[in-house]
Amino acid sequence: MRVLLAEDDDGVAGALTEALYEHGHLPTRVRRGEDVPARHRQADLLLLDLGLPDLDGLEVLRKLRAVSALPVVVLTARGDERSVVRGLRLGADDYLVKPVRLAELLARIEAVTRRVASPAAASAPAPRTVRADDVEVDLDARRVTVGGAEVRLTTKEFAVLAVLAARPGTAVSRQQLMDEVWGDAYLAVSRSLDVHLTQLRAKLGRPGVLTTIRGFGYRFGS
Repeated sequence: MRVLLAEDDDGVAGALTEALYEHGHLPTRVRRGEDVPARHRQADLLLLDLGLPDLDGLEVLRKLRAVSALPVVVLTARGDERSVVRGLRLGADDYLVKPVRLAELLARIEAVTRRVASPAAASAPAPRTVRADDVEVDLDARRVTVGGAEVRLTTKEFAVLAVLAARPGTAVSRQQLMDEVWGDAYLAVSRSLDVHLTQLRAKLGRPGVLTTIRGFGYRFGS
């Protein structure tokens, strides 16, 4: 996998580059946030530090999401709740706080890329376009419309919606949802799921389409 690493600390960047390379990835390191837009098309995933010297990493993420759905894993020393929530709301697919164990970082990268590739979804016999009221989800084109108007979702927001829409009218547990979206519920942060569901509901603007089943999980449609 081609990994774009936005990290200004030479020591951290060197260690990460070596580890990624040893595990079969092709890392490219940039030091500044303004370099990300110029290089993101040559990458399969972005590892983004928030403490960059020229631009705040969250601003880099905001600008990237305006033009690309490239999977993004934030890797930063900022562990406060406000930064985590902002990062997820701006479209980060995962958020890790330094120092992070290498095994966990690699597992998170694999989970994100596995979800984006969605090989299981491609072979599933479930209907590929699903409707609930005036909300239409095209699972193959990764396109969502509400009342005929397209709604722009982040990679992870669509992944959450796709898991539910692939089983219309069926209750899906939180555990199962996190397993399929994050790759492993053990690695997933429950708060992350709540943030993405809140954002997803706000963008769809149809409260009745996504139903919370108290103490269990969620359902798409009736």
